[in-house]
Amino acid sequence: MSLSETQLKLLQEFERGLDPQHPEHSRIPARILGYGEISTVFAIQAEGLEGLAFKRLPLFRRMEEVDRYQVTLDEYVRLLTEEAGLRLPHHEHAAFLRPFGKPVFYIVQAQLPAQSIGHKALHHLPSQGVRDLVWQVLRELRKVWEFNRRQERVRIGIDGQVSNWSIEGLDPDNPRIAGLPLSYLDTSTPLFRVGGAEQVDPELFLRSAPSFLVWILRLLFLKDVVDRYYDFHLVAVDLAANFYKEQRPELVAGAVGWINEFFRGEAAELGIAPLSENEVRSYYRQDALIWRLYLSMRKVDRTLHLRLLRREYPYILPGRIQR
Repeated sequence: MSLSETQLKLLQEFERGLDPQHPEHSRIPARILGYGEISTVFAIQAEGLEGLAFKRLPLFRRMEEVDRYQVTLDEYVRLLTEEAGLRLPHHEHAAFLRPFGKPVFYIVQAQLPAQSIGHKALHHLPSQGVRDLVWQVLRELRKVWEFNRRQERVRIGIDGQVSNWSIEGLDPDNPRIAGLPLSYLDTSTPLFRVGGAEQVDPELFLRSAPSFLVWILRLLFLKDVVDRYYDFHLVAVDLAANFYKEQRPELVAGAVGWINEFFRGEAAELGIAPLSENEVRSYYRQDALIWRLYLSMRKVDRTLHLRLLRREYPYILPGRIQR
């Protein structure tokens, strides 16, 4: 899949007419497929763009930043696929200047069936299917840490949340996943280190933050948040805590047990410390509080930009998130 010249022009036209506060009311309407901390995923309702998912990142100030990010992203994709052995859906890039003169970067993928995405699948998989899903996610994550262990120069980080995986070939009428391959979806945060140096500029993660919070986020949170994606134990804690976020708290105990069983068995050589339900619960409560406050402050920042400063606010914020 690659974008044609016509599709690129349509995407640019969409960006020119985008209403970040109400994307569905844009000149070319869009349907939100998902939100991330630094990006939003759309289905753009225009003839010629059907069946595609567009992940939008309005983080950049200059095209030189876009160029560096794209090189880092391409290398991250190569590391995940060629070195670690993960499956990724094919994707393309598109970058151009927005009407206000700053760049926007789009990652474009084929739109996947909603029921195949891990957090959606949780709500129609039987108990054994949920266990199989967790187990297969852990097997994919193990590939990353096996690569990290094979050599010392490069370290790959990854966000293992269940919403970042697609179950290829899942039949919603017969939801069994044993033997079905998983694809990893979240490449927009290309975390890897070479000789201990982060290859993506961590400051990009702060671009969407309110200016009055940037210094405290940089001082107190940025390093810890980035570091946790290089720690298999903490990635697994986040995976288990996902069941709270996805309104399946009754599955947390099972997830903790399955993860510990995996660490004792198939991943025993990695020496990963086991999880506890209390650890997962505490992690989730703290994480949910932080992100709830962060989203509230971003909404305040949006109001300041639009009403007081009379400036654009390029980020698209979710409504109330149920946690």
